[in-house]
Amino acid sequence: MVGGTIVTPARRAPVRASLAWVLVIPFAVWALARVAGLERGGPLTQVMSATPYVALGSLLPVLVAVSGRRPVAACVAVATTLALASCVLPRAFGDGAVAGGRPFTVLSVNLLVERADPAALVDLVRRVRPDVLSAQELTPEAVARLDGAGLGGMLPYRELGAERGVYSRHPLTGSVVTLPGGGRVEVFAVHPPQPSSENLELWRTALASLPAASAEIPRILAGDFNATLDHAALREVLARGYTDAADRAGAGLVPTWPANARLPPMITIDHVLVDARVGVREVGVHTLPGTDHRAVVARLELPQ
Repeated sequence: MVGGTIVTPARRAPVRASLAWVLVIPFAVWALARVAGLERGGPLTQVMSATPYVALGSLLPVLVAVSGRRPVAACVAVATTLALASCVLPRAFGDGAVAGGRPFTVLSVNLLVERADPAALVDLVRRVRPDVLSAQELTPEAVARLDGAGLGGMLPYRELGAERGVYSRHPLTGSVVTLPGGGRVEVFAVHPPQPSSENLELWRTALASLPAASAEIPRILAGDFNATLDHAALREVLARGYTDAADRAGAGLVPTWPANARLPPMITIDHVLVDARVGVREVGVHTLPGTDHRAVVARLELPQ
C-alpha cells in the first residue's frame, strides 16, 4: 500500500506469452507452407526463395519462448526450426558421393539479353574448358558478339532456340551431345519466366513441361530456372529423376542472383540438374560483368 492506495504489480507473463506466440506463428506457418508445398500466388511464390534466411531467423522465437518460460510455444518454435533446417542445411553439406566416370563440365549463364561482356564469357570458357555452355536470354545480337569474341573456336557446335541455346565442344544434334570414343548425353537449356502474378501459370507450365530423366541416355537440365529448391514446382522436376548438382556438391546455398548489383547475391535460381547416374565432383560460381546472374560451373562424371 502506497499513500492509502493498493498498488498491484504489472502482470508481464501474459505479455511475454503473447510475444512468444506472435513470433512463433509466422515462422510455423512458413515451415508448413514450405514442407507441404503450399505456396500460392505470385508474391507468395516469390518470397518462398527467402526460406534459408527464414530458417536462420526462426531461432529468435525459440530464444524468446525459452527465456519467457513458455513451454508450449518453445516446443512449437523448436519443431519449426528443425523443419526448416531439414529443408535447408543438407544443401551446405552434400552427399559426399562421387561416382567414377567420364569427366564432363557444364557451364550455364544468363546473358541478360546482350548485356553480358562477351570477352569475359569467352575468357571464362577458356579457363574452365566446359564441354557444353547453356546460355539463356540469348539474342541474335548476343550470338554475333560471342562469335566476334571467339566463342565458336572453342565451342564450335551449337543448337540455338528462342532466347536460349547450347554450345558444345563435341558434335551436337538437337539436344544430344556425341562424345569422343562413343557415348552420348542430352543437355537442355532451361529458362522459364519469372513467377510473377501474371506469369505464375506460365512458370509452372514451363517447369512441368521439362523432360523427365531418361533410362536410355544421361540427361542434364541447365539454366536459369527462376526457382530455388524451396519451390514445390522445382522439387517436382527433381522428383522426375533428377538431383541438383550444387546440392549434391555441398554448394546448394551459394547464391547466384542478383550479381553486379548494389545488394550482394541472395538467392539460388541458377541450377544444373542431373540424373542419378551422373556423378558430381564440384560446383562453383563466377561473376561476369554485365549480367545480373552468376555463371554456374558443374564438373560432372558421366557413367561409362
